[in-house]
Amino acid sequence: MANGITARRWKSLLEHVRREQADLWQPWFEGLQVGELNNGQLCVHANDAENAYYLEASCRRSFAEAAQAVLGRLVSVQFVGPPGQEATGPLPAPTIAAQPPGSAFAIDEPVTFNPAYTFENFITGPGNRLAHAAAIAVADTPGVSYNPLFVHGSVGLGKTHLLQAICQGLLAKRQDCRICYLSCDSFINHFIASVEQGQVHNFRYRYRHVDVLVIDDVHFLGERERTQDEFFHTFNTLYQAQKQIVLSSDCSP
Repeated sequence: MANGITARRWKSLLEHVRREQADLWQPWFEGLQVGELNNGQLCVHANDAENAYYLEASCRRSFAEAAQAVLGRLVSVQFVGPPGQEATGPLPAPTIAAQPPGSAFAIDEPVTFNPAYTFENFITGPGNRLAHAAAIAVADTPGVSYNPLFVHGSVGLGKTHLLQAICQGLLAKRQDCRICYLSCDSFINHFIASVEQGQVHNFRYRYRHVDVLVIDDVHFLGERERTQDEFFHTFNTLYQAQKQIVLSSDCSP
């Protein structure tokens, strides 16, 4: 037990992530260690800095939602290295041997992909063959075959896997490809911060001067009217320039 987080609750938290975010779940999550809960922030230890970086970049929201569901109150989550090896500043971007050459275009933060999320590792079936084929076509001919590509389906069916497979496939073919990959939540937060700081022009420049824009869980724009307007203009700018747009959603269009 660490400041109110019992082993049973930690197990429940992991089960919540496994159940609600099946496409995100990795077997090595079982080896994560729960740390302290201080001032509403739960510390979680990974077995090395690389895994901690991946979790910080891709899993914070999912684990925070699970923590809030299990504990019944507002909680944020921070991922760090093994106990005694916490970083004093931002975690450095890791080098992933299995990741294709090249890197994603970053918006104020480094971007990393799960090396397991490739087309080769995606299991196809009657319900996802079209989405899989369309994703491969986008990776082969971005901005031509399916633009925009909108992938929708229930939680745990592999939407994030396909989006990251597209990005990694593109980078394997073209190392200088400028890819902006992020969650809709991050897009919203970036826009709000740019408005508060009077840097909307910088926001627009960064999002509208990419080769590929990939946004996961775009349905979160549903009640964000001002952000919807900004996204609409960004979408049009990229579409008219024949740049590839890829979106995923839990809901149909």
